[in-house]
Amino acid sequence: MEKAVINATLRTVKGKKVGALRREGKLPAVIYGHHFDATPITLDLKEASRVLHGLTASSLVYINLDGKENAALVREKQRDYLRNSLKHVDFQVVSLSEKIRAKVAITLEGVSPAVKDFNGIIITEMDSVEVEALPQDLPEKITLDLSKLKKIGDHFTVKDIALSDKVHVHASPDDVVVIVTLTKDEEAAIESATAAEPEVIEKGKKEEEETE
Repeated sequence: MEKAVINATLRTVKGKKVGALRREGKLPAVIYGHHFDATPITLDLKEASRVLHGLTASSLVYINLDGKENAALVREKQRDYLRNSLKHVDFQVVSLSEKIRAKVAITLEGVSPAVKDFNGIIITEMDSVEVEALPQDLPEKITLDLSKLKKIGDHFTVKDIALSDKVHVHASPDDVVVIVTLTKDEEAAIESATAAEPEVIEKGKKEEEETE
C-alpha cells in the first residue's frame, strides 16, 4: 500500500477561533504520543480527507511537521455531519521499534450457504479485536469469508483469524466472532415439532399396552 503522508503546520489558533481556519479550508488537529508533547497542528482539509479516506484505526500515517515525518495512528476523527466533512483529528505518534496495542476492525465478505440454503442469519459477536504488534506490523483490517459457513451453527472463533506471527491477539482463542443461527420463526417451528414428538410416542406406547 502507498505510504500515507499528510503535511502539517504548527497551529497557534485555538478555541472558538478555529472556526475561521475551517472556513479557509483548513483542518485543525492535534498530535501527541511517544516522546511528543501534545501539539496543535493545521492540515489542508482536502489533502487530509483524501489521505485519511479508507484508513483504519490500525493504519500508519506519517505527519510531516517541520520537515520531519512522524509515524502515527489516527486515534479520533470528529465529523461535521451536516457538511459531511472532517472537523478535527487526533494523531498518536508511535515508535516503530516498540510494540503497541490497537483495535483492528473485522469485516465480513461473501455469502454463507447456511443463509442462502437454510434460511440462517449471521450474528456478529465481535466487530473488532485488540492486537499487539510493532506499528508497521499492525493489520489494517481482518477479513472473514462467510462462504465457509455452510451449516447452521457454523462459526468463526478468534483462533480462526489468520494473522502474522508478529501479531499477538488479546482475546481468548475460543471467543466466537461470528456465527450462523436460525431465525426466531425457524427456531419456534423446530421447538414446536420437537415438543410434539413425545406425545406421539406416548400415545403409541399406550395403544400397545391396551392391545396386550
